[in-house]
Amino acid sequence: MLEISKYISVITGSMLKFILGPVTGTSLGLSFLEIYFCTVFGMMATVVGITYFGTPLRNKIAKLIGKRKKRKVFTPRNRRIVKVWKQHGMKGVAFLTPLLLSPPFGTIIAVSFGEDKKKIIFYMFISAVLWGLVFTALVYTLGVKFFQEWLPSI
Repeated sequence: MLEISKYISVITGSMLKFILGPVTGTSLGLSFLEIYFCTVFGMMATVVGITYFGTPLRNKIAKLIGKRKKRKVFTPRNRRIVKVWKQHGMKGVAFLTPLLLSPPFGTIIAVSFGEDKKKIIFYMFISAVLWGLVFTALVYTLGVKFFQEWLPSI
């Protein structure tokens, strides 16, 4: 039972912020492969969940809350997102998701631009596999203390 809770911790961490999976797994003493697979699984659980259930859930919440205030559309952050999307498309967003964005935010961007669901899952999976290997190797070899110095306190 204790081992399952370790896996759930790594999966949950990588669902929220990709690097948290390897950091959590290393601090819990899991093996390289355990950390790697749980990290990829965590990101993909978020990607699949938001891809298929994000829009209907958002619509239900909007109905419950009622009309919301109008927000600014042309913020600097939104302009950067549109610029990345126009220059690199789904591949660029998938590449940046584990590195700079978080799995929920990267997937929300892809869904918001109306990308095909299968394409979102495919590119995010490729990104999770590659970045998962990089991050897990870095954290596993350099240690958790190295990353705790520049990660915000959790």
